[in-house]
Amino acid sequence: MNELTALGELRADAPLPDRDRLAPARVRLTEALREEAPGGLRSVLPRRRSVLVGVAATAALAVTGGVVATLPDDTPTDTPAGRQILSARASAAALELAAATVEKTPVVEPEPKQWVYAKTTVFVQGKPQSSESWTRWDGTGHARLPGIPPSGPVSDFDPNELQVWYGPNQEEKWKKQGYDDRSQRQFWRFLVTLPGDPDRMMRRIREEHAIGDIKGETPAERDWREIHVLYRSVLIPSNVQAGLFRALAKIPDARVTKGVKDPLGRTAISVSVHYAKRTASGAQGTQEILFDPKTYAYLGEAEHAAPIEPPKGQTLPSPSGYDSATLVSARAAWGVVNKPGARP
Repeated sequence: MNELTALGELRADAPLPDRDRLAPARVRLTEALREEAPGGLRSVLPRRRSVLVGVAATAALAVTGGVVATLPDDTPTDTPAGRQILSARASAAALELAAATVEKTPVVEPEPKQWVYAKTTVFVQGKPQSSESWTRWDGTGHARLPGIPPSGPVSDFDPNELQVWYGPNQEEKWKKQGYDDRSQRQFWRFLVTLPGDPDRMMRRIREEHAIGDIKGETPAERDWREIHVLYRSVLIPSNVQAGLFRALAKIPDARVTKGVKDPLGRTAISVSVHYAKRTASGAQGTQEILFDPKTYAYLGEAEHAAPIEPPKGQTLPSPSGYDSATLVSARAAWGVVNKPGARP
């Protein structure tokens, strides 16, 4: 008796997985091969070659002794700067992998008296300028370094001395004003009510997130702008992070780029859109959001306003660096601490 044949016959009527279900597995397989091959993926695997994948590595897709997976027609395109722009299909698969990863990483709501810390580095004419901020979760305190000079005499002002402000709780007032202003806690509590489905989630965000409508803006442009702003929040619930990645996958022409270094030199991936013509919001050129390639934590953003011609055969330009970018911001560090001035 052939046990493998008998095992296969037990599930002979099972339908094969469709392309959408296989896409994230293809991305993981491609990345594993690329990391292990000294000369890159192309040195060991020609385009569209079939690869035998072991059952242990793909248990959810296994039939009898293994699965034969065909790499899609979206081998990343190498650019002169070393970046690799994924096709629309591969970008969607990579974003689904990001969503599945962040869903498994719990984000815990801080206590009312805890502080959210963030260190941000912006680049002005290519030169980094860093600042640190602490915001109390209930909205009653704020602190920063370096300090901001007062409007009066500044002879004894020390920018390296931590500035801390305290005030009354404004949450009820902000709520009555329609959430134009919100504490970190209020914003979190809005986010946790969002549905997991990306279409329904973006609909709720458009209805209730107060960034304002712009006449003539397309739904895709509005969604990109909303997501761009939301990622600047230091703390986002896991299910919402996953929904945002899935919403990015639905934006036409949004692409994932591998082989990226963020402005601080950290390894990253980027999700970008390119506007050849000025949008209703005034955006033009390439806008990218940068993420850690393993945890998918937000690392920063960049805007390349100068129009760039895409390389032959590509739908998006590939910015070569950040020197010519009009806006560059990197989140250098972040976390939750118990008092202003403390760092994670």
